[in-house]
Amino acid sequence: MTHRGSRVLHVGSLARVEGEGALRLSVDGGTVTAARLEIYEPPRFFEAFLRGRRHTEPPDITSRVCGICPVAYQMSSCRAIEDACGVTVDGQLAALRRLLYCGEWIESQTLHIHLLHAPDFLGYESAIHLARDRRADVERGLRLKQAGNSIMELLGGRAIHPVNVRVGGFHRTPTRAELRPLAERLRRARDDARETVRWVAGFDFPDAECDADLFALAEPDTYAIAGGTPTVLPHGDGAALRTFPVQDFTAHVMEEQVPYSTALQARLDGRRHLTGSLARWAISGHLLPPSVREAARDAGLDSLCRNPFRSIVVRAVEVLYAVEEALRLIDAYEPPPRPAVDVPPRSGTGHGATEAPRGTLYHRYVLDADGIVTDARLVPPTSQNQGAIEEDLRRIVQDRLTAGDATDAELTRLCERAVRNHDPCISCSAHFLDLTVDRA
Repeated sequence: MTHRGSRVLHVGSLARVEGEGALRLSVDGGTVTAARLEIYEPPRFFEAFLRGRRHTEPPDITSRVCGICPVAYQMSSCRAIEDACGVTVDGQLAALRRLLYCGEWIESQTLHIHLLHAPDFLGYESAIHLARDRRADVERGLRLKQAGNSIMELLGGRAIHPVNVRVGGFHRTPTRAELRPLAERLRRARDDARETVRWVAGFDFPDAECDADLFALAEPDTYAIAGGTPTVLPHGDGAALRTFPVQDFTAHVMEEQVPYSTALQARLDGRRHLTGSLARWAISGHLLPPSVREAARDAGLDSLCRNPFRSIVVRAVEVLYAVEEALRLIDAYEPPPRPAVDVPPRSGTGHGATEAPRGTLYHRYVLDADGIVTDARLVPPTSQNQGAIEEDLRRIVQDRLTAGDATDAELTRLCERAVRNHDPCISCSAHFLDLTVDRA
C-alpha cells in the first residue's frame, strides 16, 4: 500500500474503555487530514436532573454519573454545595474524605493499568488472554483493586456508588478498630503497588509527545486529590506555572459542541490542554513522599513526562502513593465528634473541583434561599482531554506514515492504544447536548 490516494480508518466501537465511542481518521496522500474521537453515547442530562433538587441531593445523584469514579463526583459536588452555603469541612472529616478518595484512586487506576492498558503493551487482546500466560500479574492487579474497594466499602457503604457520603461529611464515621484490618490489607497492597511500578516500567514505550498545556489542581505541601487551586503548566521550554481561582474555572475552561460527538469539548484559554496523571505528576510530583519519588525515579520517570504512552507508569506511581497516603491517614485517625457538620441552605453560587483518576473534575451549583438547585454545571475530565486525544491520534499516525507505510489494521491498533493512554471515561463526558429546533 502506498501513500497515494485517500484512506479513511473507522473503528466503530472502541474496546477496553469506559463507555461507547468510535474513531475516524482521514488520510490524504500520506497526510492525516482529520482525527475524530466520536462519542455516540446518548446524552445523559445530569445537569438537568439536578435542577429543582434540594442542596443535599447532588452527592447521591452525581455519583451515578460513573461507576468507576463515583467518589470524584461526590467530592466535587460536596465541595461546591458547601462553598455555596459558606461551610468548610476540615479536620478528621476532611481526612476521611481524602482516605475515601485514595480508595477510588487505587481501584480505578489499578483497573486501568492491569485490565485495560497493559494488554496493549504485552500484545494481548484482553486481560482474559493476558491472564492465561501471566496469571500472577493479573492477580496482583485484582488484589490491589480489592484493597481499594475495601476502603470504598468501609467509608462509602459499598464499592460502587457509595451511599455513606453526604453534604457536610458522612452519615457514619468508622472507629479506629474498624480501620485496623484495612491497614493490614493496605500494608500487603503496598508490596503489590511497588511491584506494579517495576512491572510497567519494563514495558516498551513508543516515542510520542503531547504538546498540550498540562492542567491539574495544586495544594501547598501535598499531592492534590480532594481539592486545590487550578494550575496550568503551558507547553514550551521554560514555561512558568500559572493559577486561577476555582470560581473562575468556566471563564478559562470553555466547552463547545462539536458536530460529530454527543460530548462537549473544552479548551483552556483557547488552547488544547490535558488533565490527569501526566499533568498531576508534572505539577505536583515533587511533593510526593521520598519513597514514592524514589520508585518513580527507578521507573525512569523524569520530573516532566509528556509521552502519553508512559502515562501507565505515572498511574502506577499514583497507586503506590494512594496506598501510602491511605496508611498515613489511618495511622493519624481520631474519630470526629460527629459524622457531619451542619450545612444550612442559603442563596448563593458554589464551586468545587477535585482530582478524579482521569483528571480535574469541576462542579458549579446555584442555590436559591431554600437551598434548591436552580442551575448546575459539570465539567468532566474527558471533555477537557478530547482535543488533546485527537491531536495525539493525528500526530502519532502522521509520524508512522512518515516513517514508512502501515496497513489499516496496524494504524487502527495504534489509534486504539493512543486513546487508551488517556483512559477516557466516555459516559462521564456525555452529560449534555445542545439542542436547536428550527420551526418554519
